[in-house]
Amino acid sequence: METPGTSVPRVALVEDDPTVRVAVERYLGANGYLVDAFGDGVSAQRAVRADPPDVLIVDRMLPGISGDELARDARARSAVPIIMLTALGEVEQRIAGLENGADDYLVKPFALRELLLRVDALLRRSRAAAAPTREIVRGAFRLDPARRRVHVRGDEVLLAAREYELLAYLVQHDGEVLSRDDILREVWGWSFGEGSTVTVHVRRLREKIERDPRRPAHLLTEWGAGYRFSADGSGA
Repeated sequence: METPGTSVPRVALVEDDPTVRVAVERYLGANGYLVDAFGDGVSAQRAVRADPPDVLIVDRMLPGISGDELARDARARSAVPIIMLTALGEVEQRIAGLENGADDYLVKPFALRELLLRVDALLRRSRAAAAPTREIVRGAFRLDPARRRVHVRGDEVLLAAREYELLAYLVQHDGEVLSRDDILREVWGWSFGEGSTVTVHVRRLREKIERDPRRPAHLLTEWGAGYRFSADGSGA
């Protein structure tokens, strides 16, 4: 939602079902969002490339360009928060959506109120993460919250919005064991949810920050408990 001193937040909605598209466009519009609605992935891709929105909502099953391809393209070009809509409710399908760059997902049919709350949460966290604060330095990791930039061992690493928020949370709790429920609550703002959501994002983060993602030195799994971040890479 809009806050004092900020512009009206823009949402790009990509949904080929006209009934769902119109309902979501009207509901978000009535709740303070400026919505650009698209019925196919090709036109949406052109628009998102030209002018990235504040939040991207994309149906996974689209004509022309799939939702997965659109999400991957948007993620490669910006840190725009992405919500994936899908009629495929199996855990493997939801994981696939997250692996293609989505920050969140909703299984159809969904309540419009729930979608609004998830858009609100993504936008709020994106803006909070972008607010100027002091640089965070832990071992080989340097985070610049003002620019949402990350350097690991001196090299810049491009992270998606949720990956950045996850890393920032882990870095600031260096050495602490954090459960999946802790992470879902603090990073996603969920009081409950699928543990696989965290697992997928941890795997994606490891691929970007670890020298060998198969043998992580920094983002460690504490079996039966959760995850622990080790800035110095000692694993101890």
